[in-house]
This record gives sequence, C-alpha cells and structure tokens, in this order.
Amino acid sequence: MAYVDGFVVPVPKKKIAEYRRIAQKMGKICREFGALEYRECMADDVKPGKVTSFPQSVKLKAGEVVWLSWIVYKSRKDRDRIMGKVMKDKRLASMMDPKSMPFDGKRMFFGGFKIVVDL
Repeated sequence: MAYVDGFVVPVPKKKIAEYRRIAQKMGKICREFGALEYRECMADDVKPGKVTSFPQSVKLKAGEVVWLSWIVYKSRKDRDRIMGKVMKDKRLASMMDPKSMPFDGKRMFFGGFKIVVDL
C-alpha cells in the first residue's frame, strides 16, 4: 500500500513566491528520485475553530497563510530510500538552512502516514 508524508506550514504572504520556488524545486527532486505525487496547497477556506484548526495548529500570525502539502510514495520503504537521497541532494543544500527558509520551521509539523482507504 502507498505511503504519504504530510506537512502543514505557515508561510508569510509576502514570501509566497519564494516558498513556491522552493516547493517546485523540492517537488521536482522528490519526483526525480521516485515519489509518485508531490502536492503543495495554499489555504483558501480555513477558519479558526473553537478547539483546534489549521490556523491554530501553526499559531498562524497576521499576514500568514497555511499550506498543506503531501508526497506520495509506493511504500514506506520507498519513502525512506527517496527521502534519504533528497536530503543529501546538493541542489537543496541552500534551502535547508533554517535562517534562509521563507517560513518559521518551528511552527511546521509533519509526519508519515499509511494509507488506509484509497478509492
């Protein structure tokens, strides 16, 4: 069964173009190494909830927008192999410095998921 990495990150609106460039580069490299899908989605209809929500999950600040992203792989084993290569890729080295990222990486959250329902 396929495997998915999911990410949620707050991006300052003034840095959306920069974030998109990085996401496109990352996606291209992930696909090059074997990822089946790479998606980056900017919030369009997310509101703060009473208990929790996408904006609350990243402590969204004024002037920021939430992004939901995912990468699909054939399996967890494939994901581990692909991400191992991605993280060592020299084309991404400059993007991995937390000081140069166009978002606050401390408020990003992510994880790996087994697909349970696939229609």
